[in-house]
Amino acid sequence: MFKHAKQIAIPLALVAALALAAPAAAQGPSLAGKNVNLLIGFGPGGGYDAWGRVVARHIGRHLPGNPNVVPQNMPGGGSFNAANHIYTIAPKDGTVLGIIARDAALGPLTGAAGARFDPLKITWVGTPTMETNVCIATDRAKVKTVKDLYENELIIGNTGVGTGTYSYPKALNGMLGTKFKLISGFPSSTDVFLAMERGEVDGICESLDSVIGKRPDWIATKKVNVLFQGGAAPNPELKDVPFVVDLARNAEQKQAIEFLYAGQGIGRPFVAPPALPADRLKMLRDAFNATMKDTDFIADVKKQKLDLEPEDGEHLAALIRKIYATPKPIVDKIGELIK
Repeated sequence: MFKHAKQIAIPLALVAALALAAPAAAQGPSLAGKNVNLLIGFGPGGGYDAWGRVVARHIGRHLPGNPNVVPQNMPGGGSFNAANHIYTIAPKDGTVLGIIARDAALGPLTGAAGARFDPLKITWVGTPTMETNVCIATDRAKVKTVKDLYENELIIGNTGVGTGTYSYPKALNGMLGTKFKLISGFPSSTDVFLAMERGEVDGICESLDSVIGKRPDWIATKKVNVLFQGGAAPNPELKDVPFVVDLARNAEQKQAIEFLYAGQGIGRPFVAPPALPADRLKMLRDAFNATMKDTDFIADVKKQKLDLEPEDGEHLAALIRKIYATPKPIVDKIGELIK
């Protein structure tokens, strides 16, 4: 009898061990005791920096193991440096993600120099907001309305190839005959705003939330004139401001402008390395989605005067596939215009 009891005891011990192990396996990956690096594709002070840091302050609570999330600026190439690093070098274990320019996704498609990543393969984690881009001019500039842009030169600052601050005015010059004069070399839009205050440049094409967040009084007190707006649709907050698509003179121009501004639907995208293991992909997307609903995060966003309108990673990935299905002649046209 003792012999049989001993034989039964061994399998029962195995069952008990498996029962204890099962919950741990079901929990999936854990980042306990690790640092998660959140790369920001621009210098300090701009809109991408603000979004990167506010997400970094809260997403750690929603990652398994509650790791320390460290924001790290990696400027250069209109965020291509950060995108390339995430795509080719960063580990695929969930310890690195980043925020890149919304228009960086168009770079490889249009042949932009320095874009060494595949937007169809990189992991799209989500965006905390959708965007409206505005081209603004200081009240001292000769350009007061979009019509003036066809007659007078407007000197504007930009943050590099691959960003809307460069691509939008550059392409519109070629397509519509506007007279933007682009001045490069600014690490972030904050630097451009300072240059506007010093009289070194007279404007910028930048996201509306970035303008309001950095200079809340500029639009309200008419220190700047909003020449036109661009995005997925007209912003109801800008009732009398022309919509860029309406500036098109024919169907071909309209399609080209819609493609040019497709990045506005991408918002402020957070990305991670390609080919992540399924559990790591789920971990990052779930954490991002949970952060967007976090009451402390929402309060922090309001404090930063940012506009929260999130979309998840699957939405962004689908949008990228749609953008990359744009007819080649349109892509080639825009690619030439924004070089």
